[in-house]
Amino acid sequence: MAKYLYIILLAIAVSSCSQYQKALKSDDIKVKYDVAEKMYDEQKYAKAIRLFNQITPSYRGKPQAEKLFYMYAMSLYNVKTYYTAGYQFEYFTANYPRSEKLEEASFTGAKSYYQLSPRYSLDQVDTYKALDKLQAFIDRFPNSQFMPEANQLVKELNEKLEKKAFEIAKQYNYTAEYFGDFNAAIKALDNFILDHPGTIYKEDALFYKFDASYRLAINSVDAKKSARLEAAKANYNALLKFKADTKYKGQADNMMEKINTELQQFSK
Repeated sequence: MAKYLYIILLAIAVSSCSQYQKALKSDDIKVKYDVAEKMYDEQKYAKAIRLFNQITPSYRGKPQAEKLFYMYAMSLYNVKTYYTAGYQFEYFTANYPRSEKLEEASFTGAKSYYQLSPRYSLDQVDTYKALDKLQAFIDRFPNSQFMPEANQLVKELNEKLEKKAFEIAKQYNYTAEYFGDFNAAIKALDNFILDHPGTIYKEDALFYKFDASYRLAINSVDAKKSARLEAAKANYNALLKFKADTKYKGQADNMMEKINTELQQFSK
C-alpha cells in the first residue's frame, strides 16, 4: 500500500513540475496566472515569483491584478526578498486602498523594513525607515489585530537604536584619554541620559560619566583641579542616588576615596 501511495505522490509531483515548466514557456498569461496561483497556494513561492515576474505588466489595471499583486508581494516576503517585498506592498496599498487585504499588506510591508534593520553596530537607516512605516501603520489601523506585534517590533527597533546610542557615548569614554578630551565623553554620556531617561543603560551611563569626570579631574592642572574634583564627586553622588547598590560600587568607592584625598590639599 505504501509503495502505491509513493508512486501516486511521485506522479503528482512530476505532473506539477511539468505543468510549471509548460507555464514558464507558455505565451498564455492566464495559464501563467493559474499556475502561479497554484504555486503560491502550495507555498512554492520562488516558482510563483518567476511566473509573477512574467505577467505583472500584463495584468496592471485588470480585475485580477489586486489578488496577483498581493500574492506577488507575499511571495517575495516569504522568500525573504525584503527590499522588493516592501516596494511591492507599498505599490499594493497605494493602488488598492479599498482592498480587504489592505491592513495585512500595510503591516507586512512595514514588517519587511523591520526585517531589513541590521544589528545595532551598523548604519541604522533601515531601522529608522522601519519605525516610520510601523508608526504609519499604527496611526492608520489603531484597532488592528496586528497591533500587539507592531508595538513589539517598534519596541525592539527603539531598543536597538538606544543600544547604539549608548555604545557610541561609551566609546567616547574609552577614547577620551587617547584624544585628551574627557569633556567630550562627559557631554556624550550626559546627552545620552537626557535623551533616554528611562534607558536600561542608565546605571552604566552614570558610571562612565563619573569615570570620565574622575579622570579629567585627576589629570587636571591645579588651577582647575578643585572644581573638577567637586564635579566628579557630584557625578559619584548621582550614580549612588540612582542605584545605591550599583554593580560599580567597589570601583566607584575607590575612585571617590582618591577624589577626597585630592580635595584635602585644597582645604588647607
